[in-house]
Amino acid sequence: MKDGYTIVDEWFSSKEWDVFPFQSETWKAYLDGKNGLLNAPTGSGKTLALWVPHVIQWINKHPHDYKELEDNGLQLIWITPLRALAKDIQEALQSSLDELEIPWKVGRRTGDVSQSEKQKQNRRMPEVLITTPESIHILLAQKNYKRHFINLQSVVVDEWHELLGSKRGIQVELGLSRLKSMQPNLSVWGISATIGNLEQALEVLLGADSETSSATIIKANIQKKLVIKSILPDEIENFPWYGHLGLNLLHKLLPIIDENKSTLIFTNTRGQAEVWFQRILDARPDLAGTIAIHHGSLDRGVRNWVETSLHEGILKAVVCTSSLDLGVDFSPVEMVVQIGSPKGVARFMQRAGRSGHKPGATSRIYFLPTHSLELIEAAALKNAVSNLELENREPILNPIDVLVQYLITLAVSDGFKPDDILVEIRNTFAYQALSDRDWDWCLTFITTGGKSLGNYPEYSKVIVDEDGVFRVLDRKIARRHRMSIGTISSDSMMRVKYLTGGNLGSIEEYFIASMNIGDKFWFAGRNLELVQIKENSAYVRRAKGSKSKVPSYMGGRMSLSSNMSRILRRTMQEAVEGDTGVIELETIAPILDIQKDWSILPNEQQFLIEKSFSREGCHVFFFTFEGRYVHEGLSAVIAYRLSREMPITFSIAMNEYGFELLSDQDIPIEEALKNGLLSPENLIEDIKASLNDSELAKRRFWEIGQVAGLIFQGFPGEERKSRHLRMSSGLLFDVFREYEPDHLLVQQAYDEVIFFQLDEIRLRKALIKIQTQEIVLNSTERFTPYAFPIMVDRLRGKLSSEKLIDRVRKIQQQLEKHVK
Repeated sequence: MKDGYTIVDEWFSSKEWDVFPFQSETWKAYLDGKNGLLNAPTGSGKTLALWVPHVIQWINKHPHDYKELEDNGLQLIWITPLRALAKDIQEALQSSLDELEIPWKVGRRTGDVSQSEKQKQNRRMPEVLITTPESIHILLAQKNYKRHFINLQSVVVDEWHELLGSKRGIQVELGLSRLKSMQPNLSVWGISATIGNLEQALEVLLGADSETSSATIIKANIQKKLVIKSILPDEIENFPWYGHLGLNLLHKLLPIIDENKSTLIFTNTRGQAEVWFQRILDARPDLAGTIAIHHGSLDRGVRNWVETSLHEGILKAVVCTSSLDLGVDFSPVEMVVQIGSPKGVARFMQRAGRSGHKPGATSRIYFLPTHSLELIEAAALKNAVSNLELENREPILNPIDVLVQYLITLAVSDGFKPDDILVEIRNTFAYQALSDRDWDWCLTFITTGGKSLGNYPEYSKVIVDEDGVFRVLDRKIARRHRMSIGTISSDSMMRVKYLTGGNLGSIEEYFIASMNIGDKFWFAGRNLELVQIKENSAYVRRAKGSKSKVPSYMGGRMSLSSNMSRILRRTMQEAVEGDTGVIELETIAPILDIQKDWSILPNEQQFLIEKSFSREGCHVFFFTFEGRYVHEGLSAVIAYRLSREMPITFSIAMNEYGFELLSDQDIPIEEALKNGLLSPENLIEDIKASLNDSELAKRRFWEIGQVAGLIFQGFPGEERKSRHLRMSSGLLFDVFREYEPDHLLVQQAYDEVIFFQLDEIRLRKALIKIQTQEIVLNSTERFTPYAFPIMVDRLRGKLSSEKLIDRVRKIQQQLEKHVK
């Protein structure tokens, strides 16, 4: 009788596949009863590495009848962050089972699976369930949910690096804590393609109660071949600015599309994707029908069609966003193009891995800069990829909104006893330090609404029965909660529909609210005219002409990772030293020469400040190279500290490399530097004083309130308008702040502003680093190449696109007169 290893080995041979060492190592670790984390590059066979041992184990347990046994109950849960990924994994696992003649069923349970299919699963679970973090919690919200997990053997969390450091990752931690309580011998594994802090990632996945001796990290040791090329401009502008160069390189992108079977073109925002898709079609109408657009706001049916067409090799090119960063196996994709800096090494490698997405294949990616200085980032990325310098994903600790949602989930189903569930919760990494005080607050909040909402029955969601079990008995509250499970919050969305029928997707309500009937805008790669707004839908028809708005989206901005910032400074140091042999740095040598001639090229031991005057007033530029988010907080702190010295007001602008303070009076920067302007002392106090932190916290509370169940967006077809919801959220925030200042959700909002939005830790590290650097304050007669793009970013907010281009050209012409 053949054992599982032999049968699987023969199956691999029949497919002409080799078993990689990391795959066999993972099989052995799983079969030895270990938990762990598999770290392997995209397209190297990670899925098979963790799927096959389940098959081997089943065959070994049932050597005589593994081909006959049906209806075996749920054996394996495979958690994925993306619904699109779930379908691809389902097909791969089911086909392997069919070929091995094992009568297991592989099912999906995600938001796009029909209710009838979910009802079938409720009656009889498949042996393998592929699902998302949200859907696990929806299962836990069912009455008698424990019946589904009686036979559960293991959980695999795919793309763990995408979930770690997010509230969805916390959902996974909580879900696992409940499953492990029901099945103490549950096997837990994670799969991660790109992550820096592997040990911590494993620790978070397995929880604070895990035995490290039974856990392992397996690295593939497969050096994925990755070819990176930069698309270089024929001419370099001496004074570059963001967004101007990209589309001027369109003529160099088109041959890349022609030369490859299929190309993915990644942009960093949905608006950018719409613009590039349209410009490519304008330049090459013959590509119509063979080029598509893909981003998260498009209708699911449209995205499915694009993914299927890519998979089948029908499309020559797809312009996309992070919506295609992960997962789905697009074997026909031969080339990837990244437009603009991806701001992080891991993201760049993930996107590059979409091409050559199979073991042994070479991944190929072009970097297309949107302004010349981004070529420094291109050189930095090449360096980082060759050294595998990847970002860490820092875990989140103690988010009260997710915990409150989870407790109500349990109360909606079979109820819970606080003492029992607290042990499980403290066994997670996120809540291992949860205090008794915070726990008591959470229980009070879900049962009474807390001090401020005690008189409003709708906030008293949970009752305590005579056995001390916390339950939700109100069916309407239960229904509302099940519909609100999840941590992905967004501005209210409006459906975009043709008058004649047909759904194009969703767009954020605030964008539609800014338009008048008859206005034109680009969406789903089409030029559309707004005809009417009815209920929660914007009705449109096709429009002609090119002067149309491009939708802006919340959360579209990206900022340099701390890892990328460090590598960028190192690369700039190479540029300072000269003779790099790096084509990107040689290409922008004229810009760097002017910067050096008019000011300095700061090395890693220098912090450059430039001061100049124009008709607008006094400009002071600070070059920290820490990314936009850090500069947002740092610029506000420095402006506040200067204003304490004397009454003065500022305009502030920033980009990834630095920030500008502009005032109509002389900025006393020299004196302020002597008085501790750049000191890390009293940082949090100065952040709070410098920014309208209450307004920022109120915006953050909007998301927290949705997760915690304070703000309900409405049942399907009855969605409430965004402005009404925001008014409710703002009112709750103000009430809590005034009458219950120790409210944990309000405290969380302030903490998230400080630590996530403004990245206080990185901001503090930046100021500490400055203390060790030589501060170089240069008075410049005019804007230098480093200062120029920051100044343009300030003008961008004031001028239309056409006026901005005219104004920038005039300033460039004036500056060029002084170039030697």
